[in-house]
Amino acid sequence: MVAAVLAGLSLLSLLTCGYLAWGGRRTGPGGTPLAEEPGAGAPRSQPHIIFILADDQGFRDVGYHGSEIRTPTLDKLAAEGVKLENYYVQPMCTPSRSQLITGKYQIHTGLQHSIIRPTQPNCLPLDNVTLPQKLKEVGYSTHMVGKWHLGFYRRECMPTQRGFDSFFGSLLGSGDYYTHFKCDSPGICGYDLYENDNAAWDHDTGIYSTQMYTQKVQQILAAHDPGKPIFLYLAYQAVHSPLQAPGRYFEHYRSINNINRRRYAAMLACLDEAINNVTLALKKYGYYDNSIIIYSSDNGGQPMAGGSNWPLRGSKGTYWEGGIRAVGFVHSPLLKNKGSVCKELVHITDWFPTLITLAEGRIDEDIQLDGYDIWETISEGRRSPRVDILHNIDPIYTKAKNGSWAAGYGIWNTAIQSAIRVNHWKLLTGNPGYSDWVPPQAFSNAGPNRWHNERVSWSAGKTVWLFNITADPYERVDLSARYPDVVKQLLRRLSQFNKTAVPVRYPPKDPRSNPKLNGGVWGPWFKEDEKKKKSDKSKGANKQKKNKNKKKAN
Repeated sequence: MVAAVLAGLSLLSLLTCGYLAWGGRRTGPGGTPLAEEPGAGAPRSQPHIIFILADDQGFRDVGYHGSEIRTPTLDKLAAEGVKLENYYVQPMCTPSRSQLITGKYQIHTGLQHSIIRPTQPNCLPLDNVTLPQKLKEVGYSTHMVGKWHLGFYRRECMPTQRGFDSFFGSLLGSGDYYTHFKCDSPGICGYDLYENDNAAWDHDTGIYSTQMYTQKVQQILAAHDPGKPIFLYLAYQAVHSPLQAPGRYFEHYRSINNINRRRYAAMLACLDEAINNVTLALKKYGYYDNSIIIYSSDNGGQPMAGGSNWPLRGSKGTYWEGGIRAVGFVHSPLLKNKGSVCKELVHITDWFPTLITLAEGRIDEDIQLDGYDIWETISEGRRSPRVDILHNIDPIYTKAKNGSWAAGYGIWNTAIQSAIRVNHWKLLTGNPGYSDWVPPQAFSNAGPNRWHNERVSWSAGKTVWLFNITADPYERVDLSARYPDVVKQLLRRLSQFNKTAVPVRYPPKDPRSNPKLNGGVWGPWFKEDEKKKKSDKSKGANKQKKNKNKKKAN
């Protein structure tokens, strides 16, 4: 019966959208006209790769998803490229970024719990090879602009030590858009803007970060030779809180009464303009015709901070679709099926093998990846090689009070927070997080208003949910009681994944992280010299002990 249900359901086919031409003649530095490149889709080795990652952009918060916020640049780029409408990321910042840069699930890097906090001696494990490192191996110039959020407690964790030739941006998860200061707790505050490995005091002109990062990208493109491949990772701070934007971007949104939504709309309008300026720079300096532009949000929106995931359920920080299903598209003259919609399953880990393959790089056999090469899926409309996604298993998240092995049929302890997708089916266990549906009407009043939210009250003790996401993408009909065999099948798959998990890395905060001890700047505080001295001292003591033992023996 279950097999028949699965077999009877088929994924929706690709839809075709109109193709729009983006005008303008390409010029080099100084306005010199550049020769025209080969025709659209013509293969050229080693394309320029531009990965743009937005922060906390809600699923609905793009024009082509029906938002009241205008995003003409994103709409145009997506309409000319391939929209990813079955695209998944992680529910928070660090997890999505770690999976993008390694091609591995959180359970395989030890970052399966929460995010990396500013005061934690923690970072993306150093034994993980990164995407920029692999691209450098095949001749790419690699540059990062924007938010890192993969740890910095020791120098080896910094972006320039993880494969980037240059880095300009912030190390933490958030901060003031103008001053670049961040307080992690009362009295624990510091400056967070870097140029490579040093605080960027001299480069800080007080410009709004979205505009400042865009200017930096323009400088990088102007200085680089477009005849040589470049990887540009542009991780904007927007539209993450604090909700700040230059005044002129509020112009079209005065009618939005909810102050958080109004500020959020202004921030997104500024971001959209910034991406237009990046695209124009790619054309001006001769990169565009051999470029691949990938746009993605890092997680779902936060309704209390102005973001909207309607009609999806839940929000940032949850494993409901509103937390993990993201805005995403690919724009490139090299695409074969331009102006299409891809409804095949795609996950953020897939960019690692996909981009390395496009760059003519090599993936070592000993690297156990969780991502797949999905370029043919996106460019040509072929079936995705991906049939499942482990959204996560977090063994130290607050346990569901009523979870048990019995509720998991003796296969899985349902107190543990976990979520998995296999074909059409999605299973959640434990405490999946805030589960409301937040419609546009919720933003109609001046302050936060939950009266318009749709809620559902589950029977007491519920710790397992099953949804057919293809048929029910809004997670309104729980099928766990109707299909216990499917539940068992997915619980077994969770158990299999869990056997491959590495221990969680989530250390307590280190008082040495206080910026006051580091010149008022957030930055590496773990001194390698101290570790070496301790190690040398220990070795010396052991040597003396051995010599004493030798004398005694003699």
